[in-house]
Amino acid sequence: MTPFTYFISDLHLSAERDDINQCLFTFMREQAPQAEALYVLGDLFEMWIGDDDLNEFTLSIANAFNRLKNQGVPIYFIHGNRDFLVRDKFAKLAGMTLLPEQVVVDLYGEPTLLMHGDELCTKDVAYQKFRKKARGWWWPKLMLSLPLNTRRKLAKKGRETSQKNHKNLTSEIMDVTPEDVVLSMQQHQVKRLIHGHTHRPAIHDLVIDGQTAQRIVLGDWYDQGSILKVSSAGVNLTTLAF
Repeated sequence: MTPFTYFISDLHLSAERDDINQCLFTFMREQAPQAEALYVLGDLFEMWIGDDDLNEFTLSIANAFNRLKNQGVPIYFIHGNRDFLVRDKFAKLAGMTLLPEQVVVDLYGEPTLLMHGDELCTKDVAYQKFRKKARGWWWPKLMLSLPLNTRRKLAKKGRETSQKNHKNLTSEIMDVTPEDVVLSMQQHQVKRLIHGHTHRPAIHDLVIDGQTAQRIVLGDWYDQGSILKVSSAGVNLTTLAF
């Protein structure tokens, strides 16, 4: 069998959506063990307020990933806009290796840039201001110093505000900015980019500096599972039924 690597993102796991959780567990049990590696490109959880918020649900997710890791499949994690407070404690429980926000990996001879993708949505100025603060050093430290119940209330309020704001944003603003896609790929000197965040699964063919390039967008897991399989033979973006 040709070696391959799996990519997933935007699962938005929560205790309230057991259909998503069960789809993930089935994937981890039946398909993922055959892969050389699994990359999770952010928004694994609908909301993550700190590694001290451990319960039966979050531990079941950590255990599922850790079982896969113990089967010999390395797991890599890039933070998303919903779970940027994931730290070493949860990563250790889940057997995950935390990666930088942007990282270039060699996928079967093709240098590939990986990221969650929210940093490319530069036309959403208000969100980018929040992102800069949230990914800095002082804001996460301040948030994690608050009592767990306070963080839950703040996260709920923030989510409600975000949902209201999204209703006033155009489709163009909520998507990536094409010029910034090209610039990022040029800066990292790659011809392939894989990201999530926009919930618009697709494989986009590009031309950068006169050469063919590719931007692959992972799908979300709200209505079905979404996985990307990459091998030396190519890429395959597929869905998993709940």
